[in-house]
Amino acid sequence: MNRKSIYSKLIAALLCTSFLYSCTRGTTTNTDTSSDTTTEQKIATIIGDKSISTVISELVSYDEEDSYTEWKNESPSYIKLNGASATVEGSGAEVKDSTVTITEAGVYVLSGKLDDGQIVVEVEDRGTVRLVLNGVEINNSNSSAIYAKKAGKTIVSLEEGTENTLTDGEEYTGVSTDDEPSAALFSKDNLTINGTGKLIVNGNYNDGITSKDDLKITGGDIEVTSVDDGIVGRDLLAVKSGIIVINASGDGVKATNDEDITKGFIAIEGGKFNIESNQDGIQAETYVLINDGEFNITSGGGSVNGVTKTDNGMGGPGGFGGKQGGNTNTQQTSESNSTEDTASTKGIKASGEIGIGGGNFNIDSADDSVHSNNSVVVNGGDLKIISGDDGIHSDTIMVINDGNINITKSYEGIESSDITINGGDINVVASDDGINVAGGNDGSSINGRPGENNFSSASSDKKLTINGGYVMVNASGDGLDSNGSMYMTGGTVIVSGPTNDGNASLDYDGTFDVTGGYLIAYGSSGMAQTTSDSSTQNSVIMTYNSSQAVGTLVHLQDSDGNTIVTITPNKAYQSIVITSPELQKDKTYTLYTGGSSTGTEKNGLYTNGKYTAGTKVVDFSISSSVTWLSESGVTEARTNQMGPRGGQQGGKGGMQGAPADGQQPPTKQ
Repeated sequence: MNRKSIYSKLIAALLCTSFLYSCTRGTTTNTDTSSDTTTEQKIATIIGDKSISTVISELVSYDEEDSYTEWKNESPSYIKLNGASATVEGSGAEVKDSTVTITEAGVYVLSGKLDDGQIVVEVEDRGTVRLVLNGVEINNSNSSAIYAKKAGKTIVSLEEGTENTLTDGEEYTGVSTDDEPSAALFSKDNLTINGTGKLIVNGNYNDGITSKDDLKITGGDIEVTSVDDGIVGRDLLAVKSGIIVINASGDGVKATNDEDITKGFIAIEGGKFNIESNQDGIQAETYVLINDGEFNITSGGGSVNGVTKTDNGMGGPGGFGGKQGGNTNTQQTSESNSTEDTASTKGIKASGEIGIGGGNFNIDSADDSVHSNNSVVVNGGDLKIISGDDGIHSDTIMVINDGNINITKSYEGIESSDITINGGDINVVASDDGINVAGGNDGSSINGRPGENNFSSASSDKKLTINGGYVMVNASGDGLDSNGSMYMTGGTVIVSGPTNDGNASLDYDGTFDVTGGYLIAYGSSGMAQTTSDSSTQNSVIMTYNSSQAVGTLVHLQDSDGNTIVTITPNKAYQSIVITSPELQKDKTYTLYTGGSSTGTEKNGLYTNGKYTAGTKVVDFSISSSVTWLSESGVTEARTNQMGPRGGQQGGKGGMQGAPADGQQPPTKQ
């Protein structure tokens, strides 16, 4: 497809109406060394309710020549490399000393070794030049090994069963004012890599492979080591297949055009990636679209290099008063409190949307594992994430429709201004908030930590919506945290919340309306919240006289002995919230502690088993949408259930009361 056609399709996609709204990156001071400084650019959403494969097919098209084809019947010219010189059999190429210059479109088969030389492509009519690498080693001590200076398209074909090596020098001579060339394999125009052979690229000057236009990879076993970025496509980086191994001191793979919102994106339909980068693993100035593939990404040395965050302890006398408690503004980082010139070390990063339709991901990142300055859509895939900061982050909207997401380490697990979960199997472990809508009671914005994510202060447009799926959250901070409201219509959610009274399993500023689904949230009791009185589905919140030991089973059943919930919490707890469609008004229920179950267990929750009774705690009847329980029976909603935010009153350790209905906390600081 020609570039005009691609451009037209992308413009059409940008203008189409979708359920995701257009948004502005905003004016931000970006301290990531891999990005420009202050920028303001409108980047529209392009995914909407489309599949990721559909979006990619609308934006990227492959010509027949982009795939490997047999070349022997195409009247090729043969270039034999002989140490300090080369010979040409055929037409279209000339040799001067150790430089081979290709001046005509056509097919060229290269073999042999250049000790210190270069292959230059310079075709005046900008036709297509195909370089078949049939076992070559090209070294250049002062420039690129292959420099496609002028051509409509350069195709590098890796012949089956061959190994080909390109190595450039640490210092270049003759570099233009545009810093060209800048990679061991460099193309000023479109570049395609195909075939099944092996390509080893050693980028000693800057990047490994760079195209200043579109870069497409449809095959090959590619191994890149570079002192800066691994593989760069300025306008587009598209991968359909291949094995790609990158060890980069900069970013792993990236698209760099930040001047045109229709360009600068990455589209991956398949392939196997093993990326180790000192900075971002995959980075695009506009969009990252991934429909399939296998990805092993370690960025910034991995999560062990994540910054040290603020302690969530409450501090102060009585656990609440004194100096600001957990928010003492003494945040520490692993290196320095300054965020200036801090390299971006995210796993997958985009200024525009990130769309994941499938694939297998193993990401170990020092900063966010998946990060968008716009929105994130996950329609499928298997994501295993270990993060030094957020597991998955977007500034505006996040939609999870399906997929397996397993975040085994993070500061905050999933974070955005607006999160919708429609399906999938999600497991989150977080040292602070598990699922966080626009900030929360954490140290994420204190002292401007590296990797912090900024949101607007308004809470009216911030919400967490759960319509389906299976969600397990294990958080040391708040479990589900929204600076706005929360809504639940379906799905199953288990929250293993904090053990300290400075956080809560559920934490919201607006309302938490539940109309369906199953929720079990346990943790500390000092700031415990439950669902809102406006919910049409009933819930109960039980507060114990003292903390219950880890592993102490909780069982709730109706008067006929039918199980509502049987769960074994994985940490100590003093309160538990249960909401279920089976909880009906004017019916009687019994809550037990201890005992055992023969059911199938997942994340502590038992299903389809028989319960052997432990100790009965309380019998109760439901008369309203929210039933408050103590070990003595039904009680009133606690007027002080929320308490202050880490000693926000200061001085004495007194508790600051919440509204009488016990549902809405004080405004967050």
